[in-house]
Amino acid sequence: MLKIGDVSIPNRVFSAPMAGVTDKAFRQIIRSCGAGLIYTEMISDLGLVYGQKRTHQLLDLQGEEHPIAVQIFGSEAEPMAQGAQLAEKQQADIIDINMGCPTPKIVKNGEGSALMLDIPRARQIIRAVVQAVRVPVTVKMRLGWSSDQLSYLQLGEAAQEEGAAAVALHARTREQFYSGQAQWEHIARLKKHLQIPVIGNGDIWTAQDAERMVQETGCDAVMIGRGIMGNPFLIREAVALLETGKQLPPPTMEEKLALAAHHLDLVCQYKGESVAVREMRKHFSWYLKGMRGAARLREKINQATTRQQLLDILQLTRVDTGTGLLSPPG
Repeated sequence: MLKIGDVSIPNRVFSAPMAGVTDKAFRQIIRSCGAGLIYTEMISDLGLVYGQKRTHQLLDLQGEEHPIAVQIFGSEAEPMAQGAQLAEKQQADIIDINMGCPTPKIVKNGEGSALMLDIPRARQIIRAVVQAVRVPVTVKMRLGWSSDQLSYLQLGEAAQEEGAAAVALHARTREQFYSGQAQWEHIARLKKHLQIPVIGNGDIWTAQDAERMVQETGCDAVMIGRGIMGNPFLIREAVALLETGKQLPPPTMEEKLALAAHHLDLVCQYKGESVAVREMRKHFSWYLKGMRGAARLREKINQATTRQQLLDILQLTRVDTGTGLLSPPG
């Protein structure tokens, strides 16, 4: 069993923090698939400190199974420390510091990947957060700003020296965003460089990818992001392969459709039907990706305004593909 600080993690397959994706409903879906550690969406330190309602809603962990890591982002040590304390009060098991987000609206404020250009400032933030909370603190980073500005070894070393319990490395630069191929050899290099656990992230699309990442890099755990969008079953497949050596069969069409319906109901429960329908359009497109008549389905999904209309799309897909009756996963 892997330990991050004093937190025991049941397996080595983690779900990545993803803005607009890993909300309360999706975390419940991922947990049901067996993820060892689940992360929230990234949460603004200033939003927490200033009591912004929507930001605090992102921190709602009530009724969820643990362990859960809360990821926060910011550019200054003091508000990051305060935000971490507020997250800890909401029963976060781990505080994760985002130093890898590549989006322009984040980096222009000196947050996310921008901190990889300023290791002294990043060090101050890590130190302040570690000193502010009792739970373990981790750092998620990229390789650096660009191919000629790789700083992950320096940041990893700073994180370890300031008391971070683990680091996660997405093996791309900020310049790459999500293009090109993740360079896993850097995960291996970081693992050799540090004593704390290293979590590998980037281009895990199959359970075999997860297994290969562990074998090639020696990382302590794998973190899966885009690969579980529309396919949370990848979590259970990776857990089975890494923990038992067993290769599970891919989900049936019926399983996918049933999980999509269950996901919709969870979001309706937590956010109300109107918000749920808007937010679930992208999830339904992911769930149904690759199915017969995908373009027609996406058009119908984007026109849907009610829960029943989205369920009707699933029903239509069931008829087209000849699968059985829809029912929530047991």
